[in-house]
Amino acid sequence: MPAEALALWLSEPGLAEIRAQPLPARGPDDVLVHTRYSGISRASEALVFRGGVPDSQRAVMRAPFQEGDFPAPVKYGYLNVGVVQAGPSALAGRTVFCLYPHQTAYVVPASAVTVVPDGVPAQRAVLAGTVETAVNALWDAAPLIGDRIAVVGAGMVGCCVARLLAQIVGVRVTLVDVDVARSATAAALGVDFALPGAAPVGCDLTIHTSGTSAGLQLALDLLGPEGTVIDLSWYGDSDVRLSLGGAFHSSRLSIRSSQVSAVAPARRRRRTTRQRLEFALTLLRDPAFDALITGTSRFEDLPDVFPRLAAGHLPALCHTVSYGYRPDG
Repeated sequence: MPAEALALWLSEPGLAEIRAQPLPARGPDDVLVHTRYSGISRASEALVFRGGVPDSQRAVMRAPFQEGDFPAPVKYGYLNVGVVQAGPSALAGRTVFCLYPHQTAYVVPASAVTVVPDGVPAQRAVLAGTVETAVNALWDAAPLIGDRIAVVGAGMVGCCVARLLAQIVGVRVTLVDVDVARSATAAALGVDFALPGAAPVGCDLTIHTSGTSAGLQLALDLLGPEGTVIDLSWYGDSDVRLSLGGAFHSSRLSIRSSQVSAVAPARRRRRTTRQRLEFALTLLRDPAFDALITGTSRFEDLPDVFPRLAAGHLPALCHTVSYGYRPDG
């Protein structure tokens, strides 16, 4: 067993570096995982990178295996796919997903990893955490057959939500974004695309994922009477401003939040968080999700990649990280 690994740390807001990371001794119920790919969840990780996590939300936003505290120094991330090099026989050699930061190898309890099912490539499997968020959102939203739905914000979460909605018979889904280039992504996901000024009105339901006040306002404006916005955005320390003097009250519109830290109330008594993640991984057999993987970098290049991603100079939906894994370690 190696004595140490390499990990990406945010040493101060706006500055990332790779550090040696001692590995703990593996217990009988632990696994040693060598990472194949990790994924950068751009919205939340860019927020962390610039030091934008509000004081009141620092405990809430902690990742399961985070080290350090916000704003920095901190080791953060939660989309990791690797191969079990040592552990219980049922897991040895299996490809697994774990809510772990960007690190070349790690030791965690066996209960913290979920086996990637056959038919799901390792690189696509990094989307499991995002698809899980989308599943939870749709359990919250409860869309109905024949609904007209707009998803405002064509980032990772919005695109995953749109693809899952597209599987419901009779549902008309429009992905709305300010970037016309996302129209190609929408086509790959099997949904319509619109710029904000051309988005369909009178929707039964809207899902908001843009992380902006303008996006949330648009999600409200697109609703028909008694419609609901499901808000999946994380705003961090940014103020949110809305105009509620129009149809908000007269049309009895609603805004409801959704987030992934707990199973949606509609399924909480019948699904565990593990079952939700396992289900999300099976959904990733769908090759349409490959449209979300829009770039790959080597692990050793991450200190240069993160500033470009956070600044928007490296456009990406899901930017994956390759670790050059070899079966012999």
